[in-house]
Amino acid sequence: MNRLNFAMVCASNNNRSMEAHALLEQNNFQVGSFGVGGHVKLPGPSAKEPNVYKFGTSYQIMMEDLEKKDRSLYTRNGILNMLRRNMAVKLAPQRWQDSKEQFDVAMTFQERVMEHLVEDMNGREQTSMRRLLVVNMDVKDNHEEAANAAPQALLLCQMIQDAEDWEDDIDEIMDKFEAQTGRRPLYTICFY
Repeated sequence: MNRLNFAMVCASNNNRSMEAHALLEQNNFQVGSFGVGGHVKLPGPSAKEPNVYKFGTSYQIMMEDLEKKDRSLYTRNGILNMLRRNMAVKLAPQRWQDSKEQFDVAMTFQERVMEHLVEDMNGREQTSMRRLLVVNMDVKDNHEEAANAAPQALLLCQMIQDAEDWEDDIDEIMDKFEAQTGRRPLYTICFY
């Protein structure tokens, strides 16, 4: 059986995608994680004052910046712990649109992110006609929901990985996943 290559995708490649990335990596999946936004946005002192970074800025630099700004606030709201987890997984957030790597499955955690990813794929020149299964599982962007959704993302990825031919079996996989979790992901197929 071929090992599939999975991508976890969020708006800014921080919370939901990185939680799932870390868990899939611990379970020996080939996995990457990405954001689709124009920049990385982390919560700030208020909703109108987010901390904004360029993709490629290391998690270490973000952590040092936030510790200087208000260590107590970013410890209380869990951002520093999230950045420590992210640093254990990879150096810096990456942007989906800049990636040249080809994946078999891209999992998003917000319908708007799925739309951005599909739009990007449809705008690319299709050269290899390699299939990309794009799956969306809506998850609120907070630490608790990200932690709860990561095992479900792992379960769905295991089901897809274990299928003899995921394209033929995808409806059955989604039915089985919904029966086990109560979630019914959206999905579509794009091509590289």
